[in-house]
Amino acid sequence: MQHLIMKERNIDLAIRIEGINTVETIKKELNVNRARAIYLLYRLRKEGFVITKRNSVGKRIYYISPKNAIGGTSYVEILNQNSPIKMVTSEVHKIYGGKPSIEETLIHFINKKDIRYLISVLALFRKIKNWHELYHLAKENEILREVGALYDVARQVIPKIRKMPKRFQNNALPKGNVHYKYIVDKFQSSDFKAIEKKWKVFIPLNLADLEEYKR
Repeated sequence: MQHLIMKERNIDLAIRIEGINTVETIKKELNVNRARAIYLLYRLRKEGFVITKRNSVGKRIYYISPKNAIGGTSYVEILNQNSPIKMVTSEVHKIYGGKPSIEETLIHFINKKDIRYLISVLALFRKIKNWHELYHLAKENEILREVGALYDVARQVIPKIRKMPKRFQNNALPKGNVHYKYIVDKFQSSDFKAIEKKWKVFIPLNLADLEEYKR
């Protein structure tokens, strides 16, 4: 009985501080000292509610949610496993009952229309194997031209990206007198004008944004 009561308390605690945290944010949110915050983290970790990562400067980041105990994979986890440019975000949307494909993950982040994610997601083009799936997902989401344009950008800055199948390119390229589209509203490139013209898509990235791929 005591165990069940403690488990319920831990679930309530995990819900209260659900999301991305550090020891400092837990201290502030719960109004406790550092030792107490560390102890509460220990309790939640024992229940499987905590996923621990390190950010770009080595600081521990804690993703807290009761859902962590039943597994699942987030799009951010897939992105960070396959891109050298890691993302730290409060969004830990888990997909249960199956792991998202690289193709699904690529479409998910293009749809977010966020420049930070677009920079990181370019690396996923190296991992694309199912172009048929990518085509149908892009078509369904009405972002075929956006995918094609970002692919061409990725080919300019990232080595060893497989060539896009001709059928995909021929079907995705704009036909007739079509209007330009924005990937991110009001943003366009100074460096990728030829790609913009080819796909009739304004690219929200410049070469300076992609310097990390050259390291």
